[in-house]
Amino acid sequence: LFSDPELREELAQRGYFLSSANSINWGRVLPQVVYYISAYCDLLAQNAITEGDPINVCVPTGNFGNILAAYYAKRMGLPIYRLICASNKNNVLSDFLESGVYMAQREFYKTISPSMDILISSNLERLLFHLSGEDDEKVRELMEGLSKDGKYTVDGKIKEQIEDLFYAGCADDGMTKDTIHECFENDDYLADPHTAVAINVYEQYVKETGDDTLTVIASTASPFKFSRGVYEAVTGEVSDDDEFTLIEKLSEKTG
Repeated sequence: LFSDPELREELAQRGYFLSSANSINWGRVLPQVVYYISAYCDLLAQNAITEGDPINVCVPTGNFGNILAAYYAKRMGLPIYRLICASNKNNVLSDFLESGVYMAQREFYKTISPSMDILISSNLERLLFHLSGEDDEKVRELMEGLSKDGKYTVDGKIKEQIEDLFYAGCADDGMTKDTIHECFENDDYLADPHTAVAINVYEQYVKETGDDTLTVIASTASPFKFSRGVYEAVTGEVSDDDEFTLIEKLSEKTG
């Protein structure tokens, strides 16, 4: 639709224009809240849990919007035990959730999971507002520190709440490709590079904690949207073909 100039012109003449909702837009966060509740209802319908049983949620995220939605669902009463935040090599979020120090002044990496290639996570400001007791002045000071110095540090009270709510981990491109390959070979599931980051971090979480709580992993995209990385992960081959050719080859390979 965006690439159709005739359609855009026709819409413009009628007073409409096309846009997209980025991950800080409340119109995008709201339906994400809904689908965590929907996922819980699905688990009830499948008799995987009984009403009131806790679940974990594992979300691959760079801008913190999708996992913020899960946090809102938890605040609304959904029995979520642990929010597992999965980052790629740009692990500014996982570092922050573990240390309480947000450090945006760091090397930026282009990865095969580009939706998480972010160093300033806009939606995190909303979480800080809630965890600070809705202290807008404190949040403003933190954001000014980020703007001026490229970093900020939260106080002990906020840090304690973060530790109670979140587990954080990260997976680089090599780990992500290994996970895509293993999921396809072992489970006949074709994961996109963002979902694979979440699967990898979830496995880290279980190994580290031993927690066997049923966990919903947010699968965030079609693997065919990232055909080069997925094709190379599944086949072990590096290809010079364009993305569209690789879509066809990936389809042939995986069915």
